[in-house]
Parts: sequence; structure tokens; C-alpha cells
Amino acid sequence: MSSIRQTIDVDRRPEDVYDYVTDAQRLPEWQLSAVSAERLDEGPVGVGSRMRVTRHIGRRVMPMTMEVTEYDPPHSWGMRGVDGPVRARVHGEVEPFDEGRRSHVTIEVDFEGHGVGKVLVPLVVRPQVRKELPRNEQILKDRLEHTGEEGL
Repeated sequence: MSSIRQTIDVDRRPEDVYDYVTDAQRLPEWQLSAVSAERLDEGPVGVGSRMRVTRHIGRRVMPMTMEVTEYDPPHSWGMRGVDGPVRARVHGEVEPFDEGRRSHVTIEVDFEGHGVGKVLVPLVVRPQVRKELPRNEQILKDRLEHTGEEGL
């Protein structure tokens, strides 16, 4: 199956958008299925950094460990799930436009199922993410456009 891809324009500088979307603690603020998220390591974020994200997947609450696979501020980031029955691969891009005052944000997600995840991915996860990703990006846009600099 092909990945799920969604794009939205945000009236904020790419640096602001990038800092927000790559901050693990902020995930539950703009991702509907995220219950909680926390960094698992110390120091600056970079390739190899890990976080634990707990999500509602269908009727289940599932923790999963995500590892940063790409980190190129303020342009792109990538992550992959390293455990659990549902392992996501995420790629995000932030492209400046309007002389760097606005951002074109693209998020692409794909999944790999392990064990029960082989059933969950096509029947529950993909349909849920297809509905959720556009809503997540709208929440992201709303939060970034309606929150002052001090709020981020």
C-alpha cells in the first residue's frame, strides 16, 4: 500500500513550525491519537534520538518507541517505529514561501505491521490515519497561527 500524505500552508516561519512539530512533548497538542509523548534520551534532538509515544489505535492504547532517522532543521525530519505491533515511518518537510514568512508543511506516513499489527494496519490504522492526518494538520495550523511567540 502507498503512504498517506497530507500538506497544509501555515502562516508562520519555517523555524517556528519545525521547532513545534519536532518537539515530542507537543505531539498530544496537535495529533488527535497521541495520548502522551516523552523523550527517552538527554541532549539535543538528532538522528538516533528516541521518544515514547502512546496512541489510541482503534479501541486500544498502545505505547511505541520512535527513533529519529532524519533531522535537518528547519527543512525536514523523519522517524520510524522500532517496537510494537504497529511501526510507523514518518517523513515531514517544511518549505518556506512568501519570503520565508509562511510555511508549506507536508507530512507523509506509512506503516509496517508485526504480529497482531499485520491485521491492525489495514483494518484500523490506515483508515484512522487517513481521517486523522488532515485534521491533525488543521489543528497544527490553528495552534501555530493563533498562538503568539511566547506560547510556543
